[in-house]
Amino acid sequence: MTEPTLPTFAPGLDPGPSFGELLRRVGPSGAPGVVSHSTPIAAGGGPPLEIAHGTTVVAIRFEGGVVLAGDRRATAGFTIASRRIEKVFPADEHSGIAIAGAAGPAVEMVRLFQVQLEHYEKVEGEPLSLDGKANQLSQMVRTNLPAAMQGFVVIPLFAGYDERRLRGRVFSFDVTGGRYEELDYQANGSGGVHARNWIKAAWYEGMGLEDTTALALRALFAAADEDAATAGPDLVRRIFPTIAVMDPDGFRMLADDEIESLADELLGGPERGGST
Repeated sequence: MTEPTLPTFAPGLDPGPSFGELLRRVGPSGAPGVVSHSTPIAAGGGPPLEIAHGTTVVAIRFEGGVVLAGDRRATAGFTIASRRIEKVFPADEHSGIAIAGAAGPAVEMVRLFQVQLEHYEKVEGEPLSLDGKANQLSQMVRTNLPAAMQGFVVIPLFAGYDERRLRGRVFSFDVTGGRYEELDYQANGSGGVHARNWIKAAWYEGMGLEDTTALALRALFAAADEDAATAGPDLVRRIFPTIAVMDPDGFRMLADDEIESLADELLGGPERGGST
């Protein structure tokens, strides 16, 4: 078996460290980054397609890094499409991405983003800066704009530990690919405004990891109280929000047992304003 080799390009045609550009040059038809999303949602003027949508995700900075969290519910119209969808993913060793919006294109964007960061590091010999990663994700969101105009909207949250600035950072985006750095926290999705209000009332400078993970869980539960598309912790089915931590030790997901313990404390204590 012959060893696989990288494709070669003439001067001026080299796509460089951009995996998306490499796909456009040599990828098969139909590969991510090659297809133009110009097909109408429903041909012939039929009813809109019922597309699974991820809902609420949050990012909160703490003293030593940043926390990303998301509930597990996806909806399609008025139907629960999934109770166990994953909305929080690692981007690389020190950063992560959380998705809200059309689930299919969002997961595809995450996978392409992960490969892009790995490809860049292999070609250049060093990882992108956190700002560079946010800029790359911004370009991907902007590329998705034609699909977004047809209802396939993808709005990610990006967060990570910046090894150059030695702090956690949070980035949000709009549908046109606009990139905005948030100083302390952000929330996206249908329940985002409720989660953000809860975080705003409780966040403080110098917050530790334990308090921040508890705040993320409370914010998602508060959003679930107000937004039917957002799910809180489900102790019967043992379905809990996904929570990831990024700090100097890298990206790691909290175990379900740890989140279950936090959820038990939240649902059994006075944290919801005295209700039991």
